[in-house]
Amino acid sequence: MELSVLTGIMIPFIGTMLGSACVFFMTKKMNTLIQKLLLGFASGVMVAASVWSLLIPSLDLSASLGKFAFIPAVIGFLLGMMFLLLLDHFIPHMHLDQKIEGKKSSLKKSTMLVLAVTLHNIPEGMAVGVVFAGMMIGNQEITFMSAIALALGIAIQNFPEGAIISMPLRSEGISKKKAFTYGTLSGIVEPIASLITILLSQFIIPVLPYLLSFAAGAMVYVVIEELIPEASIGKHSNIATIGFAIGFVIMMILDVSLG
Repeated sequence: MELSVLTGIMIPFIGTMLGSACVFFMTKKMNTLIQKLLLGFASGVMVAASVWSLLIPSLDLSASLGKFAFIPAVIGFLLGMMFLLLLDHFIPHMHLDQKIEGKKSSLKKSTMLVLAVTLHNIPEGMAVGVVFAGMMIGNQEITFMSAIALALGIAIQNFPEGAIISMPLRSEGISKKKAFTYGTLSGIVEPIASLITILLSQFIIPVLPYLLSFAAGAMVYVVIEELIPEASIGKHSNIATIGFAIGFVIMMILDVSLG
């Protein structure tokens, strides 16, 4: 496998690691306005990446179906949403600032927080892997730069996500080093998922449009279920809206200019 591809699939993980490292430079609990801005920013990046890097290529790859070219995109998108819905239903899950009660109290808050984010990072890793796999098999609809654009977009989204994990953990009394480790480990599944997806690329070719839209559905689910509700709690939710607009525009520019 080319070094450039291996480097590309590591970019999102680096974003998580750098975001988690913020815990070493911030001594107090993350400011609420900053957290809302970061959540909105991450939401905008993920929605834009889902459209330009995943759904549009899925539609382009299905162009031979004519007026029914939307079918793979629709099926894959809905399956991606359902997959994350099932994960949330069967696996212990919590929002970033939600207290653990009842049956979930047997697990530490920090463990559940990292678990929830880690699970949602898997589809993002698959998304990067699918795009790089499409590029490696010579698909003209997917270029190396468009794959890098998606990886950069997810890395940008992962930066505030890493900070949002490590900072609350620090405020709960966990050491800076351990909070950084938890935040970083939540992102390690992304390059692993990317690598597995690429290694299985020979089986991916016939269903590439479905997989691209599947990843899009999974990412949009995370935005709707996790990021936007967290950003809308309490006052100053308009800060998150501004962050969303900034993130969306930056990712759109990256994908169009690089892709």
